[in-house]
Amino acid sequence: MDMIAFAAAGVAAALCAVVVRQKSPEIAAVLALAACVLLLWNTLPLLETIWDVVQELAQLADISPTVLRPLLQTVGLAVVTRLAGSLCRDAGEGSIAAFLEVAGSAAAVLVALPLLKMVLQLILQLL
Repeated sequence: MDMIAFAAAGVAAALCAVVVRQKSPEIAAVLALAACVLLLWNTLPLLETIWDVVQELAQLADISPTVLRPLLQTVGLAVVTRLAGSLCRDAGEGSIAAFLEVAGSAAAVLVALPLLKMVLQLILQLL
């Protein structure tokens, strides 16, 4: 799916959700969730391509997968947290969205700690 079609589908789903929200906010939230799942499903081939390129670049730069994994996991956590928070806000649950973002931040820090440890060990070796 090209970006123009992707954007058009997103805008159309948003407009539908706005119209439906006037009569039934619950159905509008489900519609928004379904649109997000559909758009994410169509994004998966792009993510596979990105993953292949990142692996190729890591091999060229001789970067260990143990370094690359926490970085990609942190990015994935950020994306999932942002999407979940936005869906909660759309459903009118701002407090749940805020706690989701705190939990996502904590999870990202936890996943990134091994990378921080590797960087500190590298710095200590250089000193």
